[in-house]
Amino acid sequence: MYACTFCFDLEKEGAHIVTRKEVAELARVSEATVSRVFNGVGPMKEETKQRVLEAAKTLNYHPNAIAQSFARRRSGNLGVVLPYVPKVHLFSTYFFSEILSGIGSKVREKGYDLLLMLRTMEEESDYSDIFRSQKVDACIILGAGDTPQERDQLKRLQEAGHPFCLVNQHFPGERFNEVDADHEAGSYMAVRHLLQKGYRRIAFLNGSPQFSSSDDRRKGYERAMREAGIEPAGYPHWYYEGNYSRTSGYRAAARIYEHREEIDAVFSANDRMATGLMQGLREFGWEAGRDIAIIGCDNSDAARVTDPPLTSVGVPFYEMGSLAADRLLSLVLQEGEPFQLKLGTQLVVRQSCSKR
Repeated sequence: MYACTFCFDLEKEGAHIVTRKEVAELARVSEATVSRVFNGVGPMKEETKQRVLEAAKTLNYHPNAIAQSFARRRSGNLGVVLPYVPKVHLFSTYFFSEILSGIGSKVREKGYDLLLMLRTMEEESDYSDIFRSQKVDACIILGAGDTPQERDQLKRLQEAGHPFCLVNQHFPGERFNEVDADHEAGSYMAVRHLLQKGYRRIAFLNGSPQFSSSDDRRKGYERAMREAGIEPAGYPHWYYEGNYSRTSGYRAAARIYEHREEIDAVFSANDRMATGLMQGLREFGWEAGRDIAIIGCDNSDAARVTDPPLTSVGVPFYEMGSLAADRLLSLVLQEGEPFQLKLGTQLVVRQSCSKR
């Protein structure tokens, strides 16, 4: 894995460094008491603790991070594991940028630093290494796929007692810490909206099946269709698969256009594929909102500026990242419990699915 650290507090060059002794003198306590306050060691009267904190604030005192880490046996870092995909601008994608922004905001609030680690999809994911080297106190894993190897590594991590959390991914049958969104309900809302507008021949453009969100969105699609009396298995051109990239949506356009007489709407499992699909269909002379209805998922910034603007299922990625960091750091500080959280989604209606 490749790692890089993001630190949020930097010392100004040449500035006077306030010492623990100065804080102790102002608070009228011993230096040992100041150390115990900032390292969270031993019992402490609340009045004494507040006096020390007020003195530190007055003097603009910042405890030595290295000394703190030794005292607490912590690194002060929250790790985030990201998939490394060549030629993909990971940080420009709405999904990753929103989740990382949410994580970063909470990490800064908690006084931690952020350590980003990139792994290639082909390499063996021995997550325990980053804990054995004491680089991080906990880690959030993004882009995990449901493979036997991945499950095995996550189980080992859990059995070793290392705090970690999955975001936007869950593993059926396991009890890992996770923060997810209700993708099945979001998909169901989207397809129901199309059905209520009179569309019946609705195709589904899904992402990779190794991600739980793909399976959840497929379940929501199928439930809505069956409730309307339409059996997807009896509809030969209902399912298409991409990899969540704009390019895969663009490539799907030719196949969908080939069966244009049998398709009048498409629900796409994310906005990037939906915008690629819209671009590809436009080259065949087909316009979303006129010749075909299209709904995406994520409610990304791109959904607002496509032509026409894209109806999309809003997923609270920023909140998911923030909540994951908050709950995980609470576990590190022994102030929280294991968690499995699922946040709601909502349909944002725009012009791409107007009835022609």
